[in-house]
Amino acid sequence: MNPLLSALQPYPFERLRQLFQGVAPNPALRPISLGIGEPRHPTPQFIKDALTASLTGLAVYPATAGDPKLRESFAGWLRRRYAVAVDAATQVLPVNGSREALFAFAQTLVDARTPADKPVVVCPNPFYQIYEGAALLSGAEPYYAPSDPARNFAVDWDSVPKAVWARTQLIFVCSPGNPTGAVMPADEWKKLFALSDRYGFVIASDECYSEIYFRDEPPLGGLEAAAKLGRADFRNLVAFTSLSKRSNVPGLRSGFVAGDAALLKAFLLFRTYHGSAMSPVVQAASIAAWGDEAHVEANRALYRAKFAAVTPLLAGVLDVALPDAGFYLWAGIPPELGLDDPAFARELLAHYNVTVLPGSYLARGAAGANPGAGRVRMALVVDTGECLEAAQRIVDFVRSRRV
Repeated sequence: MNPLLSALQPYPFERLRQLFQGVAPNPALRPISLGIGEPRHPTPQFIKDALTASLTGLAVYPATAGDPKLRESFAGWLRRRYAVAVDAATQVLPVNGSREALFAFAQTLVDARTPADKPVVVCPNPFYQIYEGAALLSGAEPYYAPSDPARNFAVDWDSVPKAVWARTQLIFVCSPGNPTGAVMPADEWKKLFALSDRYGFVIASDECYSEIYFRDEPPLGGLEAAAKLGRADFRNLVAFTSLSKRSNVPGLRSGFVAGDAALLKAFLLFRTYHGSAMSPVVQAASIAAWGDEAHVEANRALYRAKFAAVTPLLAGVLDVALPDAGFYLWAGIPPELGLDDPAFARELLAHYNVTVLPGSYLARGAAGANPGAGRVRMALVVDTGECLEAAQRIVDFVRSRRV
């Protein structure tokens, strides 16, 4: 058995299941879950039609690099969305969702052959737990860079010691962030690129929430930031994106990576042996999805209306504000309630039958503190009516605890 498996921590939803053992939710209220970030808006019909029209593809072994038409659809979307030009033959690859790709990329990249100088993978904190698992199973040591609530939960890259940067081989960036919804501005990208040039590490930019945003200006992407800074070769940078949130097709398991051609050449070699080629049926549906923006705009409008209705209601009792992007609210629990975040989630389920995720489950203790402690993540993925009902129950719960 691989001994590195023992280093993995339970996934947040397994910890949540254990937390709720023995809890009997209020039977007078229907259950509403804001705990899991699974898109619930309907899948557009034209994507389903493209899928079913391509079932003959089930009789064909797909190429790991994907059909040229699929890669052209990636390049076309990057050009329209970010005004970024990539070579469809060498700078993009299909992946089976960003989660699979993020994990596999670390296994491709990290060189852990020198135990005396163990490599480091830097992660934001709080973070998407795949980053940590990918680092550990590659033989690297995760280092957790905390987010700063005073700066809209921007990651404090300056807090990372030079000695850590010197051992860093890979850094995971998540913008828009999960769970905070923070978007990394241009000056932060400039800082990371300078650090990458100095220390030689690779930047993996997780951008799966990029199309759900609440202000007129769309979130800045990593490739876009690089191009604006004259880094058109995207050296030491790979961006990861997905159709799951953008097009409401989490079950399609479809996305792509783009960036440094040399890195993607190595990643393609790994994926060829890994057996991670995308089905031709999924490829056909993906081409259709990447080529249409009308359904994305409609999806974004649904989230905007939902957040506009729910956020002010919750802001009356919790420390919460409209995020930059994404579909999560990252809410602080009032200290006077006398509840830590797991206790808040447990009591809320018991009395009001609403599920939220404790913030401490999405972070790690570092420098004597867990930056997720005292907060909860709420995924506003169900319809507006359910979200409003859940929000009102949370308001009632907080007020009842204060009394």
